[in-house]
Amino acid sequence: MHLPSFLWLWKIAAWSMGLSILAYLVLAVTGFWMWRVRNSQEVPNFLLFNWATPRLWRSLHYTMGISMVSLVLLLLAIGIVGTFGHFGSLGHSSHLWAGLIVVGLVLISAFSATQISHRRPWARPLHISLNIILFFGFTWVSLTGWSVVQKYLP
Repeated sequence: MHLPSFLWLWKIAAWSMGLSILAYLVLAVTGFWMWRVRNSQEVPNFLLFNWATPRLWRSLHYTMGISMVSLVLLLLAIGIVGTFGHFGSLGHSSHLWAGLIVVGLVLISAFSATQISHRRPWARPLHISLNIILFFGFTWVSLTGWSVVQKYLP
């Protein structure tokens, strides 16, 4: 199949990947602020306003987390549909493995986030560790994705 018939799909994938990385960065910032509030017992002033309550940070963190999970699952679906549509099979590059690992890390991280509580002290360190590893996963999937994109360009 020729590129123009799949161009719309690759545009959605590019936007989804960009928004996933943006969500990851917002999650890192909100996670840092939640950690800071929890450990210092004071609400940080953001741009000289004290509107940034712990509830706001937590709500934004959850919203971004749900958004990132949704975007990563959308990317998985686009990758499968696009690759089958263009090549007729999967596994043409290491991008498949990079993508599956990132999807797995994101889903396990999301699950561990739901387990964070005083009764489960293992959940928070697992969540944070997975998200540090996810940085390298996003880097890997971005680099391998760039090589995949080059196959579709004239």
